[in-house]
Amino acid sequence: MPEKDRMAFSKHLGELRRRLVVIVIAILVGFLGWFSFSEYLFLILKLPMNSDVVYSTVYPFISVMPKAGKIHDLVFLAPAEAFWVHMKISLIASIVTTSPIIFGQLWGFLSPGLHKNEKKLAAPFVFVTSGLFILGTLFCFVVVLPFAMKFLLGFKVGTLVPMISVEKYMDFCLKFIIAFGIVFELPVVLVFLTRSGLVSVETLAKNRKYSVLFAFIAAALLTPTPDAFNQTLMAVPIIVLYEAGLIASRIFAGRRRKAMERDEKDDEGNLTKES
Repeated sequence: MPEKDRMAFSKHLGELRRRLVVIVIAILVGFLGWFSFSEYLFLILKLPMNSDVVYSTVYPFISVMPKAGKIHDLVFLAPAEAFWVHMKISLIASIVTTSPIIFGQLWGFLSPGLHKNEKKLAAPFVFVTSGLFILGTLFCFVVVLPFAMKFLLGFKVGTLVPMISVEKYMDFCLKFIIAFGIVFELPVVLVFLTRSGLVSVETLAKNRKYSVLFAFIAAALLTPTPDAFNQTLMAVPIIVLYEAGLIASRIFAGRRRKAMERDEKDDEGNLTKES
């Protein structure tokens, strides 16, 4: 590797290290803050197990009602299990709430390789990516988990008595919450793929029918219940997110062409002045 390239790579690596340090510090600070309220977070995460979500066409539109019948309790099977559960809850809560900082640092790392007009999109990028991530976690908690727990705790249990470990239950909830947050970043991923030239907008539009198939396959993998209703609840948002990403890709593709044409004219004007 030439000396110039080695120095550029070393500088790039140092920038990545600095960004990662900022992200880790932000998550750590958030973790320490949320750990003081982990008991309240724990009670909130128990709601899908012992509550029903009621939807209405009038305000407040969504309400949480205590589930009729037997209330399920959580147990811990090891001395440190409850402690580690509170640690995990606090960590996930910190990642969700510090997502604007995380995506801001990601933008800061990627922005040097962007077009100069694209660098102005820092605030929209952070707002959209963190907003979609938080929206995905909320969608999972409000829509998916209540239906999933109702199905799993009531499907052919017969005389079986559920004794659910607190660690297993919280791991189940937290993994799906993070998974749905990541899935909701689909529009951003599509825009990145089209802007980087890895795939064209026309290809995405032409293969729209395959996106529907992909949505239902992803829903079958991500949704913890095998019934078609819950899988549709996940598949429909994925299809909507795909279409939103396709629309955004078209908009940004047009803006990029105009920006490149404008910069070419500026460069030609500068060359003319120098000559």
